[in-house]
Amino acid sequence: MIILKRPEEIEKIRVACQIVARILAEVSEKVKPGVTTFELDKLSEKLAKKQKAKPAFKGYRGYPYSLCTSVNAEVVHGLPSKTRVLNEGDIISLDFGVVKDGYYGDAAVTLPVGKVSEEAMALIEVTREALYRGIAKADPRHRLFDISHAIQSYVESHGFSVVREFVGHGIGRSLHESPQIPNFGKKGHGVRLKPGMVLAIEPMINQGVHEVEILADNWTAVTKDGKLSAHFEHTIAITEDGPEILTELE
Repeated sequence: MIILKRPEEIEKIRVACQIVARILAEVSEKVKPGVTTFELDKLSEKLAKKQKAKPAFKGYRGYPYSLCTSVNAEVVHGLPSKTRVLNEGDIISLDFGVVKDGYYGDAAVTLPVGKVSEEAMALIEVTREALYRGIAKADPRHRLFDISHAIQSYVESHGFSVVREFVGHGIGRSLHESPQIPNFGKKGHGVRLKPGMVLAIEPMINQGVHEVEILADNWTAVTKDGKLSAHFEHTIAITEDGPEILTELE
């Protein structure tokens, strides 16, 4: 069942989302060669505490950290580590969420570490643009898979592939609510979008094949061919006038 949010609930989600946006912006500034993913995780947790918010991921289904740090061929759910040192030319996805006063916010960005290859930068830019193309379809004139199709068609036109195993989701009083939002699908299909829906749209895009594998830690998903992956995410609210991005820094 898709839970439509009242305006006052959307405002509470917005508060959580703005905390996420501020923390991701601050953590992103620390991404540089020589930094460990563990340091980034600790910083995100410290900043959440400062905002009197609880990291959404820590303890969720047993996840042991506050931040997901996915480097290079890691697609999502990368575990921070004291031994994972970022190197010039890496790319890293930071996925972070909080719960504040009972409501969740969730967002992700992919960043270059120092100077990266043209191919890596193209993947980052296409993934970011695909997110915004998906968001542009999130209004009451469209159906759910119109979002999916906008993402898939843009990504594949640039020669990249869309991960199938992981999808976006509704969000509110729970981190993951209905509906699931694939990043692939047929235009004109899926449920009709309605004002009051709050969605976390999150394309996960691979440089090579779309297939992924899960590492022995039972969390980290990696590309099957070892090529790069990028991930962007915003939490948005659907209004009568179209989408409103709640995790965009105000």
